[in-house]
Amino acid sequence: MALLERYILRRTTQMVLVALMPVLAIIWTIQVLQRINLVTDSGQSMGSFMTLATMLLPTLIPVVLPFALVIGVTQTLTAMNTDSELAIIDASGARRTIIYKPVLILGAVLSLVSFGITNFAEPPARAAARQMVAEAYADLLSSVIEEKTFRTIQDGLYVQIGQRQGRILRGLFVADRRDPNYDLIYYAKEGMIDEGGTSLTMRDGEVQQKTPDGKVSVVKFLSYAFDLSTMSEKSDKEPSLSASDASLSFLLSPDQDLDSYKKNPGTFRSELHRRLVDWMFPFVFALISLVVAGDARSHREARLHPMVVALVTAFMLRWLGFYFTNQVKQSAVFIPLVYAVPVVSGLIAAYLLATGRKLHMPAFIQHASRMLQRRISPPKASGNGGQGA
Repeated sequence: MALLERYILRRTTQMVLVALMPVLAIIWTIQVLQRINLVTDSGQSMGSFMTLATMLLPTLIPVVLPFALVIGVTQTLTAMNTDSELAIIDASGARRTIIYKPVLILGAVLSLVSFGITNFAEPPARAAARQMVAEAYADLLSSVIEEKTFRTIQDGLYVQIGQRQGRILRGLFVADRRDPNYDLIYYAKEGMIDEGGTSLTMRDGEVQQKTPDGKVSVVKFLSYAFDLSTMSEKSDKEPSLSASDASLSFLLSPDQDLDSYKKNPGTFRSELHRRLVDWMFPFVFALISLVVAGDARSHREARLHPMVVALVTAFMLRWLGFYFTNQVKQSAVFIPLVYAVPVVSGLIAAYLLATGRKLHMPAFIQHASRMLQRRISPPKASGNGGQGA
């Protein structure tokens, strides 16, 4: 690699990291704060919380990485154009590949990184995070809930404990409104959580059931088992597997007999094609950034900032990609369109680079830009010195 190519690669890589780290930190912080209840509600240690927060990173990096590349490439090339470096390269008779090669190498490397994270790091991280949350809430009843206080276990499920003695719970009150067709209220003198954390056995109590039409029925019981398996994966049933947690090998050859696959095969189909497509976007965005900012232009030429043009184009392509990927859940007809978004846009950008064509603003935008500059720029001073005597 030539000296100039290493120079461009170094500057672009530094700018990509500068753009990636702050944006990634902001998004990561927002996601972490949404899960702060893992510490406040379930009594987990700060170390467990930070472990969960770290597991969120593989899900965020592939989303932020392509846009950080766009910012890094356009900002680097725009700065080189401002310093007349691109003009000097053109005037020296050097080939344009000196500029294209380092950017495309960086785009290819980031595409491979994105592929590895999406297919090999993200699924186990998601599964581990979900398991950690399930285990935390499975132990919530027997070890964390304070006595004589109402706590929310899940949306629509509320518990109050009069007294706790190890796994023995006395003075139980449970309100279950998760089913919209029934409101269930349990009272029990005593209860106990099994060691697996999947069942709450209540003794000597009653359950009140209220239907939507207002009818109430009361049933007394000597012993009643309340299912907690929805909050824990430690059940004897077949563990549920979400599409985002599945490995790439499973998505390529799914188990047709798996209950979670039978319920919604379209979700697994959509996830497979998302993973096979998303890694292409860093390289495609590198091509688009070169088309927008890879040529030397005069400072007097009216045009939008290259970063704005490239980011708007990137956001539009990503939105189309998300839209068609979601449509695959309902119909396999949209699968070709999922691949068409990065492939077609990449081929168009490659054609523009190969033919040396430049992107120009539409005439109406150029006219509006000139009119705005005339109104903003101050009027020139008059050349007359003053009136003669």
